[in-house]
Amino acid sequence: MVHKIFCATRFGIEAKKVEVELSFIRGLPNFTISGLANNSIQESKQRIQSTLNAYGFVFPPLRVIVNLFPSDLPKYGSHFDLPIALLIALHKNQQAFRHKWFAFGELGLDGNIKHNDSLFPLVLSVLTTDPDAYFILPKDSKKSFSYIPNLHAVYVCNFKEALEILKTDEAIESSNANLEYPYITIENKKFFYQEKFEYDFGEVIGQNIAKRAAMIAAAGFHNIIFEGSPGCGKSMIIKRLREILPPMSLEEIIETAKLKGLEGIDINLVPLRNFRFPHQSASKASIIGSASQREPKPGEIALAHLGLLFFDELPYFHKEILEALREPLENNALVVSRVHSKIEYPTSFIFAAAQNPCPCGNLLSTIKECRCSDREITQYKNRLSEPFLDRIDLFVQMQENQSQIKNQEQKLDSKAMRDKVFKAFVMQHKRLQKDFNGKLSEKEIEKFCGIDTETESVLLKAKHHFGLSMRSINKIKKVARTIADLDECHEIKKQHILEAMSYRRI
Repeated sequence: MVHKIFCATRFGIEAKKVEVELSFIRGLPNFTISGLANNSIQESKQRIQSTLNAYGFVFPPLRVIVNLFPSDLPKYGSHFDLPIALLIALHKNQQAFRHKWFAFGELGLDGNIKHNDSLFPLVLSVLTTDPDAYFILPKDSKKSFSYIPNLHAVYVCNFKEALEILKTDEAIESSNANLEYPYITIENKKFFYQEKFEYDFGEVIGQNIAKRAAMIAAAGFHNIIFEGSPGCGKSMIIKRLREILPPMSLEEIIETAKLKGLEGIDINLVPLRNFRFPHQSASKASIIGSASQREPKPGEIALAHLGLLFFDELPYFHKEILEALREPLENNALVVSRVHSKIEYPTSFIFAAAQNPCPCGNLLSTIKECRCSDREITQYKNRLSEPFLDRIDLFVQMQENQSQIKNQEQKLDSKAMRDKVFKAFVMQHKRLQKDFNGKLSEKEIEKFCGIDTETESVLLKAKHHFGLSMRSINKIKKVARTIADLDECHEIKKQHILEAMSYRRI
């Protein structure tokens, strides 16, 4: 009888289910693993043999053939050790499993099962497609998986414990733990957040217009660019933007942790959105992601999903990277196609960028003199194409701070800004809106961003006077919807449209 235990391999940011099956046949003793298994799986033979010998198992004088189905799908990862070893140990057991078992874990030479952070995205992806699955996982993984709802899992320290689980084949209760973070409740659903602020907007002197724009971007998940002289506070504001973003549902927290697991970062379920800040020297593959036959990997765009992607010194990024951003910024998804594979990455994030007005940075300065020629300034500005800039919701030109501003203006700190963002977030959900304002489709714009006749006429005049595209018109409506939410106003009014237009790059 051919037994089957299931496992999974990573494909992009999702997992593909793999059937692990085993057969003993007559012939010269040999141990073969088929099914496009990479070196980390082929090397499992020595670990499996050592583990089985440690528990008194003797290989029969037969050929051991392990097949990983589907055979044309490349497989990666040392977590295949456990299902292969379990099948070999149970080869004489003629009773079929009552439950659909998935096993993940790397074996030590002594039979202990080791934890790996890459297991988190695999298990989570399997659970979304196969809710009736039962999992055998390393004991050290329990902290990471205990907050996943409806997960039927048993955690084991060594191979012997895992073997006993399969022999009894009993049902397992699903996990049902709660996160210990403050939360707000909307329509009986919890949204979690953190109380502390590592970086506070109260430390930013002046720049109230820029901080207002940052708050709008956070409340509606709008793309934003800050332009200004060096040292005026562009990067300082963007680094603080992360901590005033809307609260997160449990599903979003798990999805964010899943993206961290793809990089091998320690899994920690915290209601804090991802913040990615690649350097301008980064390659296109590292930003966009790869879809090679060898091992598809997500790029910075996919890893920033549900969070913030920050490009500092925006014009110095390669032009092909900036042009490749047009699709994910517009469609909130990126399809990477190659000859052997095609992978789609979700890309619903805030794109925030900072740039100088010219190569030397002093074009807008009232203190320093600009050293750039007209040709250098033109070449610098031409690095950003109009189609790319048309996908930016907010464009803020910042001025140099003066020393007296600190005493003249009231400070706007992160807590006050976050409270306003939360109020706007509640209004969006009470409208039964699934996406943030900045990510609404054309059909949803008509439903949620309606304006009266007087306001419509103002928008039409601006369209003809400034040559605005339909995309620009829609973005103005979406930004105005967010401004109205911040004002706790159910209808978009004329002043909301006018403020939204003031942030457009014309």
